[in-house]
Amino acid sequence: MKMGINRRLLVLTAATAAFVMALAGCGSGGSGAQQSKGAEPTDGFPQSWKGSYPMPDKKKAYNNTQPADNVKEGGELNLSTTYTPNWNLFSTDGNTTYMSNLWQWYMPQLLNFGVRGNLIWNKDYVTGARITSTSPLTVTYDINSKAKWNDGSEIDWTAFKATWEVSNGSNPGYNPPSTEGFDAIASVTEGSSAKQAVVTYSRPFYPWQSVFTTLYNPKAVSPSVFTKGWVDNPHNEWAAGPYKAVKANQDEVVFERNENWWGAKPKLDTITCKYMEDTASLNAFKNGEVDAVSFSTNDSLKTVSGAKNVQIRLGYSSAVNVLTYNGKSGALKDINVRKAITMALDSAIMQKVQFQGLSWNAPAPGSELFPAFQEGYEDNRPAAAKSVNVSAAQKTLEKDGYKKGSDGYYAKDGKDLSISYTYFGDSANQTAMAKAYQQMMKTAGIKVTIDNLDSSKFATTLNGGNYQVMPMVWSSPSPYSQVNVIQLYGSKSESNFSYVGNSEIDKLAKVPGTISDQLQAVKAANKAETAALKLYGTTPLDVPPAFVAAKKGLANWGPAGFEQINPLLVGWQK
Repeated sequence: MKMGINRRLLVLTAATAAFVMALAGCGSGGSGAQQSKGAEPTDGFPQSWKGSYPMPDKKKAYNNTQPADNVKEGGELNLSTTYTPNWNLFSTDGNTTYMSNLWQWYMPQLLNFGVRGNLIWNKDYVTGARITSTSPLTVTYDINSKAKWNDGSEIDWTAFKATWEVSNGSNPGYNPPSTEGFDAIASVTEGSSAKQAVVTYSRPFYPWQSVFTTLYNPKAVSPSVFTKGWVDNPHNEWAAGPYKAVKANQDEVVFERNENWWGAKPKLDTITCKYMEDTASLNAFKNGEVDAVSFSTNDSLKTVSGAKNVQIRLGYSSAVNVLTYNGKSGALKDINVRKAITMALDSAIMQKVQFQGLSWNAPAPGSELFPAFQEGYEDNRPAAAKSVNVSAAQKTLEKDGYKKGSDGYYAKDGKDLSISYTYFGDSANQTAMAKAYQQMMKTAGIKVTIDNLDSSKFATTLNGGNYQVMPMVWSSPSPYSQVNVIQLYGSKSESNFSYVGNSEIDKLAKVPGTISDQLQAVKAANKAETAALKLYGTTPLDVPPAFVAAKKGLANWGPAGFEQINPLLVGWQK
């Protein structure tokens, strides 16, 4: 499930809009989602549920929503996650879903969203946020008078300034995952008091609400600290949230209530997040070692259904599984090769393999920016990517100078056309998908080698560009993904893991942020993404549902559209 507000694919960072990235197959969802007899439970399907699960309602949360007075005081929550060494969510190296899920407990979260995307300011941090001038665009934030960093210093306007400085892209010493919105700011100054931040833009940027969604501590702005100082170190002194990290090593992270927290008392005593591979986390749930787990296969469903007092919670996901092609590696430097492997890709087979045994048959996604349930969504894929065409793929290669050898594989200038497919973890479905991909490319005359790595190597492999074809997941943390076009597709973006782009796309990507009307901004983003996908640096693969198994009674945890978890309300139902 997706938690925290941040940037993008995998998720939680300096801007609401920033996508967050995750490795494919890790809780990306999957379900037997067909209509079934019986009333739909409000808190989760019980073990006794027979048959397939009904399709969820796009307008509902499936997280056992409970008010504060119906959640027990105290208790523990045990979870599993994937190890990410860099704790700085504001950096490209730390901008993952996994780190986002850790930040949600102990770092500032300035806002949240409802299931369908309505904005809700978190008054524990921001008591007011409003436009105070339109020429130039100026936004004033009122900061909660009680808000302090854990070291005792005030959270004031300097936190907004520091967040802007590390995120606007002007200093090459920082490596933010996205500069969108921050690069449109001319200044951040003190307002009527230190508890008021005045943000003045050099050019209009919308939605301005997407820019500041969490804050970076002013005491950590050194570029060396920003890029290297957060490795295996959560820095509680620079944090400010309802919990604090009391233990952090390469095995687990433990959070306890923060005695410095000024807001309502959080329900749980402790949260323990253990680093595990997918299979281990499923078995740990079955054995009662963890209290909730997300999954994506029928075998996983069978495993978790064997646990005691389990509930299955199913909702729509705002994530999309994608294949990313490294445009600076080997044969993939050639757009014609990238186009050919896209044309030879049978996404229907990949989806069937990924969701084998389940009845989830969502249409192939046409966007990596917007979930299909969002208003304004369009299929932005080029025509060549919308259906499998092996013959056309081969003709593309032959026109590019490739010739098929006696072994059935294409070669050019005496060199075989060979690419690698890298995936992570021990999921049987992900292994089956890798083999399916290898076989369909073989049919087209393209040799594929398979490289399976431990999940712990995901971040370093991704950020080091040590891959060619890689399945990944992009998660949209808000309805404002129009401001993430640069992050995903910008020619100079450190989050563009295809490494392909051009000035035309960069220009188109800047347009959505100048449009105040949401639907028109989404329309402009669709235009930019359409141009980007024509470079065949990445292709949407399938849309996973949000599928979570939880111990009965776990409150306010599970699929809920754009709504992030509220760390104050997660706990055990009375």
